[in-house]
This record gives sequence, structure tokens and C-alpha cells, in this order.
Amino acid sequence: MRSAPLRIFRLAPQPSGMTTRTYGIGLYAPAGFVVEPEAIARAIGRLEAAGHRVVVDPTVTTRWQRFSAPDTERLAAVTRMTEDPRVELAIAVRGGYGWSRLLDRLDFASIAAANKRWLGHSDFTAFQLAALAAGRMVTFAGPLAAYDFGAATPSEFTLQHCWGLLGSAEYVVEFVLAGPPELAAEGTLWGGNLSMLTHLIGTPYLPRVDGGILFVEDVGEHPYRIERMLYQLHHAGILGRQRALLLGEFNGYPPSANDNGYDMAAMVDQCRR
Repeated sequence: MRSAPLRIFRLAPQPSGMTTRTYGIGLYAPAGFVVEPEAIARAIGRLEAAGHRVVVDPTVTTRWQRFSAPDTERLAAVTRMTEDPRVELAIAVRGGYGWSRLLDRLDFASIAAANKRWLGHSDFTAFQLAALAAGRMVTFAGPLAAYDFGAATPSEFTLQHCWGLLGSAEYVVEFVLAGPPELAAEGTLWGGNLSMLTHLIGTPYLPRVDGGILFVEDVGEHPYRIERMLYQLHHAGILGRQRALLLGEFNGYPPSANDNGYDMAAMVDQCRR
């Protein structure tokens, strides 16, 4: 284990008028519905207390089946975030499932031309990858409004580095890594949720990134399923085109009586071969 600096270079200039201190923030629900309304109230309170101006989309407070709203309304929410002049930074309130239904109806040219910042993780990965594939658009993997900004006890580490990266043309993060003792790699940092990444293989929404640094994370997936998805990336030729693979957090999976010593560490050892 070692503490290693990760130097992140932004691939697009900071939009004019945006500062490292406050933003016009739009909250919207492009996928699942908000499970805990109190979390949204906490998120809004914290963001406004920090000086940000918050715009709340109607999808944040509605529910339809397992989604926040029907596809057409969630698609309209993305358009509202894109076109609202008050919104500089659009933050998804939660993940779940829903972006995949919208990808073939999104106007990525208009979204990119609006020069907004888009932040989220989990199912949001589908939008990030599609935006990168469509026009090399830069998005940010980071906190969700309900789960992170609205947490009962938010992670100071997560929020500190989120605002630091958003407000810097170059940003350095130091953290503990388990891996090769010496590794120097420079390239496009891309990836996100592993399930969403493999889900897009064979579609026009998965970007081709050569010489990149691929990061992946997931929740609720057993190590053998993670290994299988990584092998899918390997067999598809994606891993072989990268300079480095960063494994993030994988948690929430139930152990199996069939494991017999096979765990996350065994999976990582296998993938390093």
C-alpha cells in the first residue's frame, strides 16, 4: 500500500463566469425516483448554505413506476438543465436505472454547446460515456445530490475533492493505492460504473479511448461477476488499449457458500495475471 498522487488534467476550459466558490446548480432526476425526500432537503440546505443557487427540476419530487417520471419527462428534464441559463452545474439526484432509455433521443450537440457541467455517478455513467463518444464531451464522475450531498453524514473527503476538481484547471489527489510500486501513466481518465460500461459494449455510446486511464466501480456485484465483466472488457479489446486500470470501491455484495476462499482479493489477483 502506498500514498500516490493522481494528477488530473481537465480536457476542456472552465466555462466563463464560473468560479471555484459558488455555482448555479440544477438538481434533476434522470433515472430512479428519490427514495428519501429528506435527503434532498438536506442537500439543498447544504448547497445554499455554501452560497450556491439551487434550481430544482419537477422530476426531483415525482415518481412513476421505478423511475422519477416517464421517459419523455426525464428527457425533458435533461433539456431543461441544458437550456436554463441559471444552471451552470447539473447534478443528478440519484442513480438506479433510466439513462439507457434516453440515449438515442439526446441531442448531444446541443448539450455540449451549452457548455454546462454535468456531475453524477452510478447509472449516470451511461450518459457520461455516450457524451464522450458523441463529441469528446467532458463530464464529471462525482457526488449525487441525494446520496452524497444529502447524506446524514456526508463524506468531507468526497465533497472537498469534488469542489476542488470542479474549480481547478489542474488538480492533484493523493490517496492510498494497492498496486505496482512504480507506475507513471498519463491519458484520458474515463469510465465509471462497471455494469454500465459493459452494458454499452457493441453500441455507438461506448467511446473508443486509446491510451487512457480506465476507472471502474460498482455496488452489489459479487467478485465473480466483476471478474466476468472485466474479462468482457478484455476480450472486447478495451483493456488492452489502456495505460492503466483503476479499481474503485466494490461493496454491498452477498458472500456465497460456493466461494471457498474466492473473494475480492482473489479476483484482483486473477485479473493481474
